[in-house]
Amino acid sequence: MANGTNSLLKLVGLVLLVLGVGLAYWGFQLSDSVQSQLTEVVTGAETDKVMQFYIGGAISFVAGLFLTLKR
Repeated sequence: MANGTNSLLKLVGLVLLVLGVGLAYWGFQLSDSVQSQLTEVVTGAETDKVMQFYIGGAISFVAGLFLTLKR
């Protein structure tokens, strides 16, 4: 039973890794939009939506990495 649980955790970890990379890429694409660039020029900072994608992607990636590499 433990082997089945371990492989399920590794599968969830891989899904989280892919999700994290996807969210980070999506955030990168959003940061290149006209609205985001205008906001960055006016405020000097990235928009909240872009930062949410970056942070969500980083958290998902780290959690997925932990689950994938866990014994």
